[in-house]
Amino acid sequence: MDAEGYIRETVHRLYYGYDINCACTTLICLSHLLSMPVPEEVLQCAAGMHGAGGYRAQCGLVEGSLMAIGLYGTSKGHDRGWISQACYGFAESFEKEFSSLRCRELRPGGFSASDPPHLCEDLTCRAIAFSYRYIIGISSR
Repeated sequence: MDAEGYIRETVHRLYYGYDINCACTTLICLSHLLSMPVPEEVLQCAAGMHGAGGYRAQCGLVEGSLMAIGLYGTSKGHDRGWISQACYGFAESFEKEFSSLRCRELRPGGFSASDPPHLCEDLTCRAIAFSYRYIIGISSR
């Protein structure tokens, strides 16, 4: 299965089968795609990173990707300076691609009490694929 197929299938399974948030889903997908283990403690840290615990601030897709960049950089022996630069570049690229880093601006149609669950499924798939391509692209730096 190609990366995009894996992402689509896994996002759907994690969202609807386990009700996993976007930040953890991002970490789980990127962990598999990059052959990089994510410690359970890190997933626990990401449990509240879906728009800052639902506050609708920074998007969990961004937060999960930033955490993955840190884990990936560390696994490849990069220092904090490299990781910080990679995270800055990611945020800049993500904002350029998706027009925002904020959950309240990225979520299709915003928020309402009548929203179906996991309204961001398509956005999640696109964002994880984007994050994967970004990380693969910086891996040679």
